[in-house]
Amino acid sequence: MAITLRAGSTVMFTGDSITDCQRLESEDGLGFGYPLRIAGEWGLRHPERSVTWLNSGIAGDKVMDLEARWQADVLDVRPDVVSILVGMNDVGWHTYDPDGYLAPVEEFAAGYERLLAPLAEAGSQLVLIEPFLLPIAATIEVGAAQVGVEGRRKWRAELDPRIQVVRELAQRYGAELLAADGMFAGLGGRPEHWSADAVHPTPAGHAALAAAWLRLVE
Repeated sequence: MAITLRAGSTVMFTGDSITDCQRLESEDGLGFGYPLRIAGEWGLRHPERSVTWLNSGIAGDKVMDLEARWQADVLDVRPDVVSILVGMNDVGWHTYDPDGYLAPVEEFAAGYERLLAPLAEAGSQLVLIEPFLLPIAATIEVGAAQVGVEGRRKWRAELDPRIQVVRELAQRYGAELLAADGMFAGLGGRPEHWSADAVHPTPAGHAALAAAWLRLVE
C-alpha cells in the first residue's frame, strides 16, 4: 500500500551526505538533492495539500551516528513519514579513514532496527531507501586514497548484505522500499551520468531518486 500524504503531514528525510546535500546552507533547510526535488514536485502536483518537509541528514553518518541523535532529530519531531537512506558509510567507503569503524552486518542490522522500532510504535509511516553503488570506471579519491575498480568491488561485497538487511527490515516493518541499487543498475546511459564517484548522485541521479520516491506515495 502506498503512503498517503495528507494536508498538514510532516515528512522527515534523514541519512548521510546523499540526503544532507548542504541543507544547512540552504534557505529551506532541504539542501540541493532529492529531498528538495521531492518537495518541489509534490508542491507542483498538489497545491491543495501542503506538506512540511524536513531534512536531518548529516554527511558521513553511519547507522550508529543516526542512533546517537535519533531522539532529538527525528523522534521528538513526531513526523508522519520518515524516509531513511543510510549504509554506504557503513562499508569500505570509510575504511580508508584510520579512525573509521566497519561494523559487522549483524551490528548494522541491529542498529538499523533500533531506529525503526520506536517509529513503528509511534505510527510513523516509513520509506527505506537502499544504499547503492554505481559501477563507474574512473579512479576516485577517498581521503588520501585512490580507489579504483578493484577497491569498489570490495565495497560491493560489503554493501550487498547490508542492502539485504534494508530489504528485510522494510518487509518486517511494513515500510515502502525504494530499491535504489537496482533502480540505478537498470537505468540507461553510462553510470557516470547518475553518479560521478559511484556514491553521490549527479543532478540526474537525484532526480531519479525523487521520481522513484514519489511513486511510493499518493
